[in-house]
Amino acid sequence: MLLAQAGCTAGGSAPPPPPRGGGPTIVSLNPCSDAILAEVADPAQIRGLSRYSSDPAQSSMDAGLARRFPALSGAVEGVLAARPDVTVASVYTDPASLAAMRRLGLRVETVTIANSLAEARDQVRQLAALAGHPDRGEALVARIDRAVAAAAPPRGARPIATVLWEPGGIVPGRATLVSDAMARAGFSNFSAQRGLGQAQRLPLERMLADPPRLILAVGGGAGSVPEDDRLLVHPALAALKGTAHATLAPNLIFCGGPTIPRLMARLAHLRRQVEQAR
Repeated sequence: MLLAQAGCTAGGSAPPPPPRGGGPTIVSLNPCSDAILAEVADPAQIRGLSRYSSDPAQSSMDAGLARRFPALSGAVEGVLAARPDVTVASVYTDPASLAAMRRLGLRVETVTIANSLAEARDQVRQLAALAGHPDRGEALVARIDRAVAAAAPPRGARPIATVLWEPGGIVPGRATLVSDAMARAGFSNFSAQRGLGQAQRLPLERMLADPPRLILAVGGGAGSVPEDDRLLVHPALAALKGTAHATLAPNLIFCGGPTIPRLMARLAHLRRQVEQAR
């Protein structure tokens, strides 16, 4: 069945022709690589993106742009039907699916999560080279560098101690992309400095005993917190007079590439707000 479906698309029509102007045809099964490839590859090269990128709540790119391409679930059948030259998947993709794609002759390249701005730049260059357009990768890296420079705090400014509160009440560790971006924008990762690692929970008592200057809720905040994040509107936190509260869109914290300039602009804006409120 898999081999039969390789000769047609999900809709039963013939596969799209190869792109003009060179460069391999590509399927991306990872929302982070989706966003990068949408910038560095020709549209005709892209045979499909992950289904997450078509959902505004989960996408790290413009969902309208993502909807111009087939949305793939990651199933082997769908990838075969798209007949790409290269499939880009996450290192966390189901190993059985990766093995099946390779057994069927598909070229599969995997990408990992970028845990720093340096790793994010490397990932952009990797995917741009894969698409055959390294110059576009360098242009995106230059845009990232300009955004990081523009978000830098004034020389000598004291870092703002910040709790980044992710959905479910977890906090990021030091070796994460968002923690690196925060440091470049003039924030210090409150939880990491107190020994907490990635995806650990920060007890309310720790914040009350040693309050941060800012609580930055990912996708939450007073009046709009998820069911499992009610701690954010706990009366004890609201009573902290020296602690500011703000929100950060969830699609800004997990991916690099073109997400970084938007993240840096948001962090710079928040830093100015906190400094003005002192």
